[in-house]
Amino acid sequence: MQLKKTILATTIALSMGLLTACGGSDSDNSSTPPPVPANNAPTDVVLSDVTVDENTVNAVVGTLSAVDADSGDTHTFSVAGDQFVIDGNTLKLADGVILNADGVDSLELEVELIVTDSSDASFTKTVTVTINDLMDRYAFDSKLVDDKSSVSYTGQNARHILIAELNNYIKNQLEADIDANELADKAAVLAKLNYFYNPDETTEYDDIAITFIDNSKDGLISDLTGYKNLDGKVAGNDSGGQHEDWNNGAFAGWGAKGSITPTGLIADLFDRLADNAVAKINGTIRKDVLGNDITKVYVDENGVDLVQMVQKFLLMSITYAQAADDYFGVDTPGKGLTTDNINPAKAGAAYTNLEHQFDEGFGYFGAARNYLEYSDVEIAGKVSDGNGRSDWNGSHDTDGDGKIDLRSEYNFGQSVNAAKRDMGTADNAAATDYTTQALTAFIAGRKLINDNVGAALSDAQLETLKGHATDGLDAWERAIVATVVHYINDVTADLAPLATGGNSADFDYDDLAKHYSEMKGFALGLQFSEYAGISDADFEMLHDLMGVEPELTGDVDGYITDLGKARDILQASYDLDADNVANW
Repeated sequence: MQLKKTILATTIALSMGLLTACGGSDSDNSSTPPPVPANNAPTDVVLSDVTVDENTVNAVVGTLSAVDADSGDTHTFSVAGDQFVIDGNTLKLADGVILNADGVDSLELEVELIVTDSSDASFTKTVTVTINDLMDRYAFDSKLVDDKSSVSYTGQNARHILIAELNNYIKNQLEADIDANELADKAAVLAKLNYFYNPDETTEYDDIAITFIDNSKDGLISDLTGYKNLDGKVAGNDSGGQHEDWNNGAFAGWGAKGSITPTGLIADLFDRLADNAVAKINGTIRKDVLGNDITKVYVDENGVDLVQMVQKFLLMSITYAQAADDYFGVDTPGKGLTTDNINPAKAGAAYTNLEHQFDEGFGYFGAARNYLEYSDVEIAGKVSDGNGRSDWNGSHDTDGDGKIDLRSEYNFGQSVNAAKRDMGTADNAAATDYTTQALTAFIAGRKLINDNVGAALSDAQLETLKGHATDGLDAWERAIVATVVHYINDVTADLAPLATGGNSADFDYDDLAKHYSEMKGFALGLQFSEYAGISDADFEMLHDLMGVEPELTGDVDGYITDLGKARDILQASYDLDADNVANW
């Protein structure tokens, strides 16, 4: 056994190089240790790609590698300046840095790269990175009039502003007017609401001030465009291009199908709001389901927030319905995508009918012309310290005149919700990018039209154009669906204190009313599209489960279960990722 151990020990020693080749003992110091190889410094640093896309947050440039004679050496990379950072061996833009190719003198940037080996020997190299100038703006020169833009959709801007001003009035001024005795009765309240919804063309419209934003380039809506109203564009009131007659039995989701029209629903919501205002005028204190005072005139006793319901339903029954069921439609000859692309839309116009129709559809999405230059945080108006650029918080003075041009520099309505939903999935495996999908599709469609001004589109070109419009609408509709899911999740959480095992002391009535009304208002509008991704039967089931008000005093547990079923319908209809659905 001793012999075997000795043999084993000798074998290990030889394998580890502990014995000399001649077998000398440990006390033999005559041998000289091998010299340590000299370290070779790196001789180059290589970047796999030298281009970076403009207007992309944390955009990746390429992968870094070192050229070094020492094959076993390890390397660390660094970069000079504060525009780029190294993540492992990847060069990318630093947080908060967004490169813009528009209006710059050069699309090339010099970047100083450093590679350091494990012996602290380094090599420095300057490389030139080119900014990819993408087609990222909804901007097209006229082919009919020199030095003019062919983009025009001020009517859509005006209706976005009317919706915003109506919302602003109900939310921030109505109660003040009551307290100041400026509204004496129900008729006066309804007249004030209709001042924004359906203003008189000669005595009211020219006086509607823009108040929802402080630094608008225009003081009055009439500074942007001629007379516009909201009532005339509600689904059912504008017959051109619509695939359903919403005023004759087609409207669903609020009671029995066909029992109310879209304009009828708006009138009903206005009537309820006016009744609440009269109660305040008369000094009546209204109570919620738990017996607490209702402090906001626009919140009903049945858990409905009327300002949210009105705003969201108008965004769906006007802006989404007009785009999806009219301007981007192909079913009505001479309307939408089938219009003329040869002649000016009217005498002296810088655009054709087809250009203008497409612009009007895009205008209802509500995006600023340079929407893709914003980050999602900036579009959503959620900029905070170190998280987005402070002067890009929902809008940006792109032309540098010190004012916000509501024709081109402001993000309205559902373009904002798309960014919010993208933010909600940013850390998920199947992250959405509805903002990019929508705008790249709309820009591609408009470019196809612009490139072919003066000639009728071929059948193949029309199919391609329809595909671009459909891709844009798909992103838009999915952002709406994701928003409905978001509010289903909120309402479910809001109701937990009233459910079995909950503590009613934790219940927030105003939050519940707000979230329910946003959920319902957006969900009602999913029927207003010839491209809708949900079947009629599933749509009606969805709204049967939601109801026309939240369940607050009866079977709350059962209602929460119904909301889960409603969410499942949307997830299945639109093939939504489960993690996104859970986290929106």
